[in-house]
Amino acid sequence: MARWRQTLVAAIGVTFSITMFIALLSFMAGLNDLLDGLMLNRTPHVRLYNELKAAENQPIDVFSKYKNQYNFIGSIKPSNQLLQIHNSAAIIQALKKDKRVLGVAPKIIAQVFYNVGTINLTGIINGIEVEEEDKLFAFQTNVVEGNYLDLKIISNSIILGKGAADNMLVNIGDRIQVTTTKGDQVQLKVVGFFQSGISEIDKIQSYTSIATAQKLLGESNNYITDIQVKLTDVLQAPQVAKEYSKLFELEAIDIQTANSQFETGSFVRTLISYSVGVVLLIVAGFGIYNILNMMIFEKMDTIAILKATGFSGKDVKRIFIAIALSIGIFGGLLGLLFGFGLSGVIDQIPFKTASLPTIKTYPINYNPVFYIIGGVFSIVTTYFAGFFPARKASKVDPVDIIRGK
Repeated sequence: MARWRQTLVAAIGVTFSITMFIALLSFMAGLNDLLDGLMLNRTPHVRLYNELKAAENQPIDVFSKYKNQYNFIGSIKPSNQLLQIHNSAAIIQALKKDKRVLGVAPKIIAQVFYNVGTINLTGIINGIEVEEEDKLFAFQTNVVEGNYLDLKIISNSIILGKGAADNMLVNIGDRIQVTTTKGDQVQLKVVGFFQSGISEIDKIQSYTSIATAQKLLGESNNYITDIQVKLTDVLQAPQVAKEYSKLFELEAIDIQTANSQFETGSFVRTLISYSVGVVLLIVAGFGIYNILNMMIFEKMDTIAILKATGFSGKDVKRIFIAIALSIGIFGGLLGLLFGFGLSGVIDQIPFKTASLPTIKTYPINYNPVFYIIGGVFSIVTTYFAGFFPARKASKVDPVDIIRGK
């Protein structure tokens, strides 16, 4: 209290550091959650499909005469295997019985052309089981106009990507014409608009029911091109994908492989946030260290008298460490409160963008772990900031100080 201004400055340094640490981490974590929601949360943990590719074993490789030789083959064409997943109903039933599986959603991916007068725009229509798609991937949160359930109720209906709808200048209730890769032309009624937040996707992708997609392609009601699987534990996805690929003899890709670059970006953003926060706390620690160092220099006489009257070096060390910890605890508690308040203020700031109509304010994540890390780090930093000056004070020889005076 004798140097309360210096003590207050040190506490304010800790408070400011913890406040910015909490606000920065909360904002960056909220931003990562937002971006994860745009991509990762709408991506199946495991996707089963057939891929057009060349046969792994060419006829010449199994011919006995050339079996043990190096065979160089040029201009290999993909096999005539169809994109359809055969026996899809049985596969889906087997997946649903797996305790690791949270849900299964079949899907049809069809390449089409949107006909706009004499111009054809490239597009992709996704045939989905509407309720399963919403249950597993929160489909309705991206339907910005119209009712997503109309796909199930109204035959030959489509929910257009917002970018595609803007290019074609259509409104809900209008009919559009699409041409399949087989050359068939079909009219579909627009019942809604879909917006993912990624403009390149919204210009191409649209959604229909599975029945409409099968009719569009002229296929039977068991025609499925993709099976989307969500697991109870996403970390098991790589292992499960390999297992399903061998079991069902299909291509299988897990979410980690499909979005490896995206996850790297989230990791880097989080790492930068923690780095900046830790640097702020370390800077505050140096401030406390300097203040206590100066205080010891100014209090040499007092320390000498204390030791001369019976105080041990441990007692003196304990006094200065207690001063440092009191600064850390007081400043840390205020920092946690101000950090929570600043996060709440950021959470109320309007954030409006045409690409993300469902987002109204800046994203904030109120994870209690951030507050625990901030509180612990403030105590640890101030402890070490006080430890070294305290050790110096404990070694003061009272005889030398008094003789010097």
